[in-house]
Amino acid sequence: MFARHVISSGPLVLRPPSDSDAEAIMRACDDPVTARFLPLLPSPYRLSDARAYVEQARAKWEAGGAEFAITQDGQYAGSIGVRPPDRWRVAELGYLVAPWARGKGVASTAARAVADWLFDQGVRRVELEAEVENVASLRVAYKAGFREEGNRREAKLLRDGRPADLVTFGRLPGEAAPPVEPYLPFFDGGELSDGVVRLTPMTPEDAGDFHRMLADPVVAAYKVGPPSSLQDHERRCRYTGYWWVSGQRIELAVRDAGSGAFAGHVQLTQVTPALGQAMVGYSLMPGFRGKGFMTRTVRLLVDWAFERTPLHRIVAGTEAGNVASHRVLERAGFSREGVHREMFPKGGGRRVDDLAWACVRPS
Repeated sequence: MFARHVISSGPLVLRPPSDSDAEAIMRACDDPVTARFLPLLPSPYRLSDARAYVEQARAKWEAGGAEFAITQDGQYAGSIGVRPPDRWRVAELGYLVAPWARGKGVASTAARAVADWLFDQGVRRVELEAEVENVASLRVAYKAGFREEGNRREAKLLRDGRPADLVTFGRLPGEAAPPVEPYLPFFDGGELSDGVVRLTPMTPEDAGDFHRMLADPVVAAYKVGPPSSLQDHERRCRYTGYWWVSGQRIELAVRDAGSGAFAGHVQLTQVTPALGQAMVGYSLMPGFRGKGFMTRTVRLLVDWAFERTPLHRIVAGTEAGNVASHRVLERAGFSREGVHREMFPKGGGRRVDDLAWACVRPS
């Protein structure tokens, strides 16, 4: 369908790959991040594999698809390709960025440019997918103007054989496609700390500690909903980057700043941009209670939210009898706003009241 083409977009030039790109392609593909999310690539990736890819790219053009080398200042920076459109003129694109070009907007600029070019060629819809843990690729999709459309559970096997979920995106010609900046930006430096506590994104390695914490009788007494398995918690931890970059919620491990030990969990959830409001929730491991850890944690997260996000109100809800949680919120600057009667279901058909709390952005 497509004739070989060159696309210029700002500092990038997209052109069919050539034999002269082979060494750079080899270095880009023989990379742990690339290998992790593109499990069908040979590993280790050799120069012969790169040369075979260049030949396959030529064949792809002849078969009705497209394959571009992304170049910046004349140097190879990555690849982006398009499968031949189907009978409904729907095309799917995929990309990779060389390690030396990451973090510079290369993939998002290229994805937007190729999608626009495809629409000019008569394509009716452009799709892409990103693995749920591939936060960099998710950010590319949002910045390239693609709209998130769904989730395909366990649709792919990673190199280690583990099934992975895919987030699906699509763009249509003529629709507004502004780049989407995250409503909840990532932490500068990857974490928050006041020297006593550290807040870091939850990872699958935290699932065991998180599972044990939620099984603690004190935490379990105030948990809403049925118990979750360790597998459920591992899955939850794999989604934390996706939830964050998509603006849905933030899930953090609370760590002792000195030892790095897992001390608890804090989340910013129920994010409602139209109201500028989100809810904070938290739990603490038994060995760290009574030391002011959670007060520091909540204050640290709330201060960051008011400084770095558009949020105006942070709210919280606690059972009427959860005195320890009330004290955390009071010390962290929250005010009690009211009572939701019989909010939380308990055993035996009982329900208990919820105390509503809020902290408002300083004027």
